[in-house]
Amino acid sequence: MRFKSGFVAVLLAAMALAAIAAQETPPAGGTVKPRLKHEVKAEYTQEAKDAGIQGTVVLDADVLADGTVGDVKVKKSLDTRHGLDQQAVAAVKQWTFELGTKDGKPVPVRVDIEITFTLK
Repeated sequence: MRFKSGFVAVLLAAMALAAIAAQETPPAGGTVKPRLKHEVKAEYTQEAKDAGIQGTVVLDADVLADGTVGDVKVKKSLDTRHGLDQQAVAAVKQWTFELGTKDGKPVPVRVDIEITFTLK
């Protein structure tokens, strides 16, 4: 997604999310991980742009049984001073997922998510 100032925030789903997208048929009686349905892009703060900060925030997020995102924690910080960690958390909390299931019943699932901020 391109921002007015020419900076780009690129979202990279963790390998777990890639595996989710590749899985089309649930195993009989098994667990189906949630699939990303709606994402909100994290935005650069002006302070982070001015400081030239780039890199990846790694998050640990709880996808609830209804497909919304509950608790989100920063596993690997990029920037607490200029707000990029907080922007990543705020964006992911707005995501929605197709339900994860176990034995055909909706269940909460924890996923790792990477948000990469890149200046261009």
